Amino acid sequence: MENNKLEKFYYDNNIVKHFAIATALWGAVGMLVGLIIALQLVFPFLNFNIAETTYGRLRPLHTNAVIFAFVGNGIFMGVYYSLQRLLKARMWNDTLSKIHFWGWQLIIVLAALTLVLGYTTGKEYAELEWPIDILITLIWVVFGINMFGTILTRRERHLYVAIWFFIGTWVTVAMLHIVNSIELPVSFMKSYSWYAGVQDALVQWWYGHNAVAFFLTTPYLGIMYYFIPKAANRPVYSYRLSIIHFWALIFIYIWAGPHHLLYTSLPDWAQSLGTVFSIMLIAPSWGGMINGLLTLRGAWDRVREDVVLKFMVVAVTAYGMATFEGPMLSLKNVNAISHFTDWTIAHVHVGALGWNGFLTFGVLYWLVPKMWGTTLYSKKWASWHFWIGTLGILLYAIPMYWAGWMQSSMWKEFTPEGQLQYQFLDTVKFMRPFYAIRSVGGLLYLVGALLMVVNLWKTAKQGNFVPEEAAEAPQLIKNVIVKGKEHWHRVVERKPFTMLVLSLVLVALGGMIEMIPTFMVKENIPTITAVKPYTPLELEGRDLYIREGCYTCHSQMIRPFRSETERYGEYSKAGEFVYDHPFQWGSKRTGPDLAREGGDKLRRMNSWHYNHMMDPGSISSGSIMPAYTWMFENLIDYECLPAKMKAMKTLGVPYTDDELNNCISLAQLQAKGIYDDLKKDEKNLLLSEDGLQQDHEIIALIAYLQRLGTDIALTPKK
Repeated sequence: MENNKLEKFYYDNNIVKHFAIATALWGAVGMLVGLIIALQLVFPFLNFNIAETTYGRLRPLHTNAVIFAFVGNGIFMGVYYSLQRLLKARMWNDTLSKIHFWGWQLIIVLAALTLVLGYTTGKEYAELEWPIDILITLIWVVFGINMFGTILTRRERHLYVAIWFFIGTWVTVAMLHIVNSIELPVSFMKSYSWYAGVQDALVQWWYGHNAVAFFLTTPYLGIMYYFIPKAANRPVYSYRLSIIHFWALIFIYIWAGPHHLLYTSLPDWAQSLGTVFSIMLIAPSWGGMINGLLTLRGAWDRVREDVVLKFMVVAVTAYGMATFEGPMLSLKNVNAISHFTDWTIAHVHVGALGWNGFLTFGVLYWLVPKMWGTTLYSKKWASWHFWIGTLGILLYAIPMYWAGWMQSSMWKEFTPEGQLQYQFLDTVKFMRPFYAIRSVGGLLYLVGALLMVVNLWKTAKQGNFVPEEAAEAPQLIKNVIVKGKEHWHRVVERKPFTMLVLSLVLVALGGMIEMIPTFMVKENIPTITAVKPYTPLELEGRDLYIREGCYTCHSQMIRPFRSETERYGEYSKAGEFVYDHPFQWGSKRTGPDLAREGGDKLRRMNSWHYNHMMDPGSISSGSIMPAYTWMFENLIDYECLPAKMKAMKTLGVPYTDDELNNCISLAQLQAKGIYDDLKKDEKNLLLSEDGLQQDHEIIALIAYLQRLGTDIALTPKK
């Protein structure tokens, strides 16, 4: 029998408060940076001709800020509040809670500083360099120890559905981060991905898709399962549906990553596997949405009056929309239209702004009055926030959907004579009005968030914060024999480590089945004899290309469509990328594809690249690309080349000992050749104050751009 004697204990609200403040603060910062980069695509002068404020450096800052700073802190806020109350236990260790909080804020600050300074791995959503990756791992382990310590000292026998999602999140994010972050350090803030080309692309989008799944989705589903019933004062609609939702979701989600790589050089079987599992995702995703919305049965009258429920209803609806659209975008005929366009941007932001943003806002509006023992300062302001934010989402998403359709249509349009109807720059010019409307939507969303911050601050001022919230519950007596037949899942709910292991097995299975053949079966990545490693100067130029975030706007993957082969040249082959650490296929074409850029030297002469990087608008009227004037002043770091070449050889790039020993002189010799060619046309060059010099970074970048696509000796049709 259970001991009915009540134990008194105290919930730790301090850690929840800290994460709540961080959520609001970093949310505003991340949204502000997002607004800036949106405006840069309309008004390129907002790049300010400063390296640290260009689109290529701010865009990774924006994505990392909203994902890991805003949503990340929102996750921890929701977990630390709900976990204690669901388990009837204080967090296991206050010191670990503090280390987790301050460690995570340190990671955010380091990420912000390093990304704007150009320290990046060049892998989307995983741009942070290896020392920060290690710090992320350590802090994630601290979080896990604290969470499982609390679970093991709980006073509730069964684990509620929200905790299942927290456990699944913790183990899967750990696996994703570690596998994708395997890299070879070159220096303190420089590394190369351990994987190359097609293999790197598969690992990256296995990580990238599932970062959305297990950082932006599963922990928020746990938060949904706790806070919607609390806010509505209603039980979860269906316990059985929650079981199906959890296990089906974590098993199926992990397989879907290859749908980001349809019509690329990834083997067809892997692409098809990603598509099949993406379509299957609709069922568990909509099961969760239905479970969330039907929890409000009998409370719909309150939704009209309660702003917290308004935010939550829209959030769950946005989750349903995004999780239906995602599988639809994985269909090859739809992906052929949407990929590389702003349609993907619209899709992502319906989830980010609607699902993550609105659910976070709803939780904050519910949580702050509770912890400060008061009522919300202004329900009217909160209602204004809701409508301003909703309008912001619409003004953001609708123009981007429209823009995506128009981009794809214009890229594929041919004249009656069989020629491409539009130059790529024509499509860029056509997009600017859509980008302007999108910026208005982003501004409205930010204004709503700032209104919330003021409202919550005034709410806190009028109340009294309770750092130690008293509670009492009977002690849990372990090893109690349960008589009678019991549902199998009730047994699992009593065993957190069993749930942990089962979750790990299910999520690891999909990744292993997709990756092992791609890595172990040579026929999946056929080599091309003509493809050679980058020269030392080209390797340095490639690193500069990555440093400046060029991959955020340009792809290097020509898909097998007539419109693309006519515009860019022969479609891309898997064997072309065997020396690319990391791969650079891109995910968005704000600018044209560069896979064959070096194959058109008659048009793209060295002088063309030189002037284009100095002042893009002078070469391509209407271009929204920023100028890179600092590359005409900064000198090439030749001294780093031996370490970079040695690292590449360790990764399997077949450099000879002669190339390793003489890499500096080889780079200088190639730089002199480019310099001499530019010197012939010096009178037509846009020179900086330093004039034309052989050792400027721009020379290395030109070397890289002129190399792209030349190994297979095919001339593109521009």
